Formats: sequence, C-alpha cells, structure tokens
Amino acid sequence: MAGSLLVLLDDIATVLDDVALMSKTAAKKTAGVLGDDLALNAQQVTGVTADRELPVVWKVAKGSLLNKCILVPLALVISVFAAWLITPLLVIGGLFLCYEGVEKVLHSLMHKETEEKKEPIQDVEQYENEKVKGAIRTDFILSAEIVVLTLGTVATTTLMNKIVVMSLIALVMTVGVYGFVAMIVKIDDLGLYLTKKQSAVQKALGNFLLSFAPKLMKGLSIVGTIAMFLVGGGIIAHAMPSVHHFTEEATHHVSTIPTVGTIIDGLVPTLINMGIGFIAGAIVVAVVLLGQKIFKKA
Repeated sequence: MAGSLLVLLDDIATVLDDVALMSKTAAKKTAGVLGDDLALNAQQVTGVTADRELPVVWKVAKGSLLNKCILVPLALVISVFAAWLITPLLVIGGLFLCYEGVEKVLHSLMHKETEEKKEPIQDVEQYENEKVKGAIRTDFILSAEIVVLTLGTVATTTLMNKIVVMSLIALVMTVGVYGFVAMIVKIDDLGLYLTKKQSAVQKALGNFLLSFAPKLMKGLSIVGTIAMFLVGGGIIAHAMPSVHHFTEEATHHVSTIPTVGTIIDGLVPTLINMGIGFIAGAIVVAVVLLGQKIFKKA
C-alpha cells in the first residue's frame, strides 16, 4: 500500500515537472505576442476618462478571459479532428489585424484635422462600449495566436497535459497583460498624487509622470498599430513557405555584410513581416471598399 502511494506521488511529481517545463517553453514562445498584446490593449483605452480607465480595463480583461475559454477547448478539438484548419483560421485572423491596422493609419491621415478640433463625446457609455468591443475583438486574434503557439509546444504530450499547460498559459497571459495595462493607464493619477506631496523629489517625479503619461499613451497607440502589422504579417508569412524561405535567405544575406551584418540581421524578419502586413491590409481594405461600392450600386 505504501509502495503504491509512493509510486503515485512519483507519477504526480513527474507530471507536474513536465507541465512546468512545457509551460516555461510555451511562455517563451508567446512572449513576443504578449508584448504586442500589451501595446494594442493599452492604446485601446486612450480617450476614456480617468475614472473609467480601470473599469474599462476590467471589462476587456473579462472579455479576454472569455476569448481564451472559447479558444482553448476549440483549439484542442480542432487539433484532434481537423488540425489542417488551424493555419487557415490564423491567416484569416492575421488578415483582419492587418486590415484594422491600415484602417487606423488611413483614419489618422484623413481625419487628422477633424480629430484636432473634435467635439466632446456626447454618449460616453456608447463610446466606452465601442472601445471595449474593439479591444476584445483584437484580443481574440492575439489570444488565438497565443493558444496555437502553446498548442504547438505541447503537441506530442498527453491530452491532460495539453489542457493544463494551455489553461495555465491562457490565465497567466491574461493576468499579465491586463495587470500591466492597468498600471500604464494609471501613471498620470500616480503623478498627480505625488505632486501633492511635500517632498521636492516626489513633486518632481509627479510632474515628470504627468508629462510622460500622454507621450506614453500616444507612443503605445503607434506601437499598437505597428504591432498589428507585425503580428498579422508574421502569421501570413509563416503560412506561406515561399515567403518564409525568402525571409530566411534575406536574413542570411544581410548577416554576411561586414561589421553591421550581425547587428541588423535580426531586424530583417521584423521589417519583412511589417511590410507584408501593411500590403495585405491594404489589399483587404481595397477589396472591402470595392465590395461596399458594388453592394451600394446593387
């Protein structure tokens, strides 16, 4: 009896060790997406009043968790019964991200003067709901990539290990991203709090944070848009063997350049993915606009 118990405990310890190792590997693979997710979701909160920032982040976080509750079981089912569907679905998601990225760029260019003279928001609740829906929609694509990357890491293990690792990564990523987003959006409030202190150092730090917060949010908005092209373009590039090989060859050629080659070769895949993302997004936008015109005429 005691021997059987020891064997059982040893088996449990082995499983936990395997889960911990696979979780660590999956976390490393999804770290890049985590950065994109952070940038994209932080910039989604821009324009929301200070007292509604944390409630909005909480709403999006719950939506993100729901996304993963849908995606994790769906990915497991697809991996068992229709593994060939994973790549096409990811490509569709990547195209959607690229489309949204191009739309943001076009909107920024075409409505720059209008935005500078924009009137105060009339329906705050509707504006907030639109922000939340947009953030959750974008999160769905990024969450799908996180889930698929994690699935690739645990592809050869048992079903139970897959469920545990994928659930753990989904939970950690959600808490990590939206915990950081909550911290970022409250930087200005922290700065305001510090300016009311008597210490000269605290006041100076508070003033710095107050001036830094708007720049950070604007920067995150730009980074978030770029991230759409990087993530979307990366998904499309990996789904097209010819593009993937071209990227590898271009990186190899650049690495052979004397002195600077080994420094800048890491930028090549990023630039190629971003270019692919922008071109793909522009094509989708053109197709959508053409479809809208045809539909209106019809």
